[in-house]
Amino acid sequence: MKYTFRRLALPPLGLLLAAIVVLLANEWAMARASHRIADVPYVTASAPDFDAKRHLLDIYQPKKEAAPRPVVLFIHGGNWNSGSKDDILYKTIGRRLAKQGFVGVVISYRLAPQVLVPQQAGDCARALAWTVAHIKDYGGDPARIVLMGHSAGGGLAALLATGSDTLLARHALPHAVLLDDPAGLDMLDYLTKMEYPNDAQYLVPFSKDPAVWRQASALYHMRAGAPPFSLYIGGDTYPSIKSSSEKFRQRMKQLGQEPKYVVEPGKKHIPMVLQLFWSSNMLYKELHRLAE
Repeated sequence: MKYTFRRLALPPLGLLLAAIVVLLANEWAMARASHRIADVPYVTASAPDFDAKRHLLDIYQPKKEAAPRPVVLFIHGGNWNSGSKDDILYKTIGRRLAKQGFVGVVISYRLAPQVLVPQQAGDCARALAWTVAHIKDYGGDPARIVLMGHSAGGGLAALLATGSDTLLARHALPHAVLLDDPAGLDMLDYLTKMEYPNDAQYLVPFSKDPAVWRQASALYHMRAGAPPFSLYIGGDTYPSIKSSSEKFRQRMKQLGQEPKYVVEPGKKHIPMVLQLFWSSNMLYKELHRLAE
């Protein structure tokens, strides 16, 4: 019986090892096809709030030279209190963006409890402004920057593109925006209701002030003339993301700019970003469309 058990156990182990080898070979090929320029500051060191660990971005360039390439600036998620451009997942996304022919820009920003969400949005806006000003030096086209974010990063991306209070008075607009299962589009409503267990945790990044909840919610800053938006929502994502994304969609429709809106059947919140591991994923195809 023991011998038989071992014989039955070996094939799954062999398949697992084979899968690991394939994945590592794939990552090696991706890395060879791109060049990463790491830890570029997007805030000057003389700024009073400069953070030497968080005010940094990485640039992923395709190795093959070409005319100025479209740019994707990616903002990571992480519940507004975690995440970094140095996480393996986001490095993977950067390499795939370069493989797709984009100049990929993957950023870090300050997190709660160090700062509140409006300050995080300000960091992201400064990263976007830096990209507009400097990406030409790295082979990118500053007129074709697509802003993309997942989860909390999607909420921050929406704030930049809808003009949260004074952000647009100081910084540039992207060419287009792709929101991947965005969180926080309407935190005023969410934190007023407090319907779910552990919702009090969000009073750290958003504070206890309803005025800040509104300031940090893209839904209340939308106006005509915003860049084109695409929203991709998981069919099995959190109810709050579904409801706030639908309100966002309806508000844009009222303004005469209905976004592309796709619900991916069966997808939960985390798989909505994990799907970016696959180079053939529909989100990359949508990025190409938005960059045209």
